[in-house]
Amino acid sequence: MNIFVGNLSRDVTEDDLQQAFEAFGKVKSVKVIKDLFSGESKGFGFVEMQARAEAQSAITGLNGKELKGRALNVNEARPRPEGGRGGGRSGGGRQGGGGRRF
Repeated sequence: MNIFVGNLSRDVTEDDLQQAFEAFGKVKSVKVIKDLFSGESKGFGFVEMQARAEAQSAITGLNGKELKGRALNVNEARPRPEGGRGGGRSGGGRQGGGGRRF
């Protein structure tokens, strides 16, 4: 089961999340989402746990709990909507090449 973890302190590492969630069961993967340019945490991440019952227990046990000075927002991750990230541009605009004619 994939779990969304929000309101992360910028100081929280993947190891910190791994340790917090391992108290509830087997963790398959942990990912803190980071800005591509600065490399700083965006304040959220995802934890994948093998057993659904353990994941539910982790959600209940960690939601609202403090980690490095911030109260965590923990819930089941929702799948991305069709079409990927969203917010893309629609068509329109000028078409054709520039350049000079001779």
